Amino acid sequence: MIRSKQLFVFIILLIPFICAGQSSSTNMLSYANFLQLVKQNHPLAKKANLIIQSADANTLIARGSFDPKIFYEFNNKFYNAKNYYQLGEGGFKIPTWFGIELKGGFEQNQGELLNPENLTPKNGLVYSQISLPLMQGFVIDERRATLKQAKLFQELSNYEKINAINELLYNAGKAYWDWQLSYSNLQIYQMAVSLAKERYDANVRSSALGDKPAIDTVEAVIQLQDRILNMQQALMEYKTKTLFLSGFLWLENDTPIELTENTIPDRSIEEIESGSISFTNYQLLDSLINNHPSLKIYDFKLKQLAIEKKFKSDKLKPILNINYNPIYNADNIILNFQNNYKWGLAVGFPIFLRKERGDLQLTKIKINNTMYENANKRNELVVKAKATVNELNTYNNQIETYIKNVNNYERLWKYEKRLFSLGESSLFMINAREVSYLNAKIKYNDIIYKNNKAVLDAEYTLGLLNSLY
Repeated sequence: MIRSKQLFVFIILLIPFICAGQSSSTNMLSYANFLQLVKQNHPLAKKANLIIQSADANTLIARGSFDPKIFYEFNNKFYNAKNYYQLGEGGFKIPTWFGIELKGGFEQNQGELLNPENLTPKNGLVYSQISLPLMQGFVIDERRATLKQAKLFQELSNYEKINAINELLYNAGKAYWDWQLSYSNLQIYQMAVSLAKERYDANVRSSALGDKPAIDTVEAVIQLQDRILNMQQALMEYKTKTLFLSGFLWLENDTPIELTENTIPDRSIEEIESGSISFTNYQLLDSLINNHPSLKIYDFKLKQLAIEKKFKSDKLKPILNINYNPIYNADNIILNFQNNYKWGLAVGFPIFLRKERGDLQLTKIKINNTMYENANKRNELVVKAKATVNELNTYNNQIETYIKNVNNYERLWKYEKRLFSLGESSLFMINAREVSYLNAKIKYNDIIYKNNKAVLDAEYTLGLLNSLY
């Protein structure tokens, strides 16, 4: 008996520390502000920005294939006190978008054993050159194909960034609603402990005065013990959800932060009204799905593959390149196309075209594969969007019923308390009514949580999180 009394005293002393929900000074963290902080400072959000920077760098590399180039080459052979030859050539090359390459330069050669082919006037030779592909490479070549694909990748990368941020905000949103649910439930369990303690104190006083039997005090203590254990479980759950939520919060200098004990959700779940977040554009569901970043990514991939297919098809053509080089004396530059020029012709064609045909077949397979993935992804998004909208509508319709249930259970509980005060009820009945009322509030919290989670699922499925927050 002494040990039981000591246990009761210990529980009573422990209650103020367990029930301390937060200090008088609290910081509210709203759902929207939380997601904005995540979007602004989280490393994965910053990593998403690198996708665009990477695309810009690839485009810059592709543009570099069309950069004009200057060159100079010098060779000299001197052997046994004899200057065999001295060759010097410099100039520039200008590749163009249409496959034509322009070239100009200056050549000056001399030496006792100079190859007659390399002979130039004393002051050098000026030349120009135009190279033109007449078949393969005339419509498209590797440089043009690469640059076109790089430009498409710039647009594609923007949707990849949106996709990455949507995924991040979705996970962060789930963490917030879990945190808010655990906070709201903790408040209910704290209220339950407070009510049980008041009833225990009242029974102790009544028992001491002889108005109530001692057994009522034992029953009150059992109720108090059970509720303290439930509150401890809820407190542990709340602290766990708080730590998990803190994992999404970072400072601008890439330093992770933790929520303080004084930081709580913006408002309790009970205060959120039904339909506070609505989708007036659900009638345009197909349009929203078609603009989903995941589907846009497939669209741009198909455009890139179309360019690749065009390039691979061009490879089936024979190679027929022609170049023409007017030549001018550096001392007296006179246009004489009939007597001073060089020209050349390059022809080539693989007999079986096995490599070229294989490359084209692989590209066609990639296109079909991407189209199948696109169709499957679109169907998945449509099904999931309709399912989440259906859940949202269902939960919205249920909220009003749950509110009525909570109010009715509260009326029954208060009425039972009044009967008890008149001596017409028992501690058991009060506890039963009170437990029903508290359970109704917890169920209400759960339906509000599911409603908010359904809104988050809908925003995520439709790819709207990045634009909304």
